[in-house]
Amino acid sequence: MWRTKSGSRWRICREKFWNGGVTGDEKTGQSIYYQYWDHDGGSSAFRLWKEGRGSGCDNGVDGKIQSYLTGEMVDVAKANRRPVAVMMSNDKASLPQYGINRADVVYEAPVEDDMNRFMSIFEDYDDLERIGSVRSCRTYYTYFAREYDAIYAHYGQSTFAVPYLKNVDNINGIDGTGGNAYYRTKDKKAPHNAYTSGAKLNKTIGQLGYRTSYSDTYTGHFQFAGGTGTYVPAESDAKDAYKMYPSYTMNNPRFEYNESDGKYYRFQYGGKHNGDSGQIAVRNVIFQYVEWGHYASTDYLNINVHKGGAGYVFTGGKCVPVSWKKDGDFGPTRYYDSEGKEVMLNKGKTWICIVGADRFDKAEIYGK
Repeated sequence: MWRTKSGSRWRICREKFWNGGVTGDEKTGQSIYYQYWDHDGGSSAFRLWKEGRGSGCDNGVDGKIQSYLTGEMVDVAKANRRPVAVMMSNDKASLPQYGINRADVVYEAPVEDDMNRFMSIFEDYDDLERIGSVRSCRTYYTYFAREYDAIYAHYGQSTFAVPYLKNVDNINGIDGTGGNAYYRTKDKKAPHNAYTSGAKLNKTIGQLGYRTSYSDTYTGHFQFAGGTGTYVPAESDAKDAYKMYPSYTMNNPRFEYNESDGKYYRFQYGGKHNGDSGQIAVRNVIFQYVEWGHYASTDYLNINVHKGGAGYVFTGGKCVPVSWKKDGDFGPTRYYDSEGKEVMLNKGKTWICIVGADRFDKAEIYGK
């Protein structure tokens, strides 16, 4: 199906397509693929459309299609493979995080004692020899992983998270076969010295028998702007946003926008936030405000990821006030502007800060 025909090429796009325009003769599955003749620059070429892949169409060449995670063109095999979502520590003693510069989407959320923990979602991780350090699961992260149809990698869990793990394919470092995915290093002290690698993840996924391709019902998470260059939001209430603080207290992170490359560079603990490959930079940042409390008299947070609420989307040097809604128990979270339209993101990496609704007025957002 993916062979290149002599004298022509495959053109691949992830976009909703309706039967009215189909002139080809091949369909597979539940009306998922359409193939038809097209003409590009005078030469005929096949074009392949897959239903529900992105908002705006990029025509791929040479075996590449649009990534669900970044909207960028990536190899078909990796674009159609389920990502892995790895829990990472952000304790000072654990730094730097290894592999995090390669992550396509990162969730940052508090755990206990004002400490934040990350969930880094990877599409292309096979050649990474050290990823982590890997830490334990909390209840709300199981829902974040499930939103992306990801395989969730973690090293243990809180007591409250145990029943939630049944809802997501997971690789647990303290649970039998899952332990094969991790190793300990000597340059850090426990619990900050547990790591995984691309090879170990792939081997363990096979041993656990997990599905490796996206579910047929999965249609993506974000809406990405089409075209090339930096997309600048045009919403009437969009404001300049060149520096912003989500109001986490312990690591006090901030993001600073660089016009030259359209990326937000991250800082924390009073300096640059560096992974093992340099300072972390992303194209999109989201502040998502949630209701939260504690389990009984413990320090463990109970974060409501279903009810919806307010937030901000930062992209292209602008801030767009949004409301967020989750599509059912396990569906994706969508972000809507004041007119009810889903907000567009720039193609590239995204960082999502989960913040308590009681801290909404604590955020600091500065223009140029």
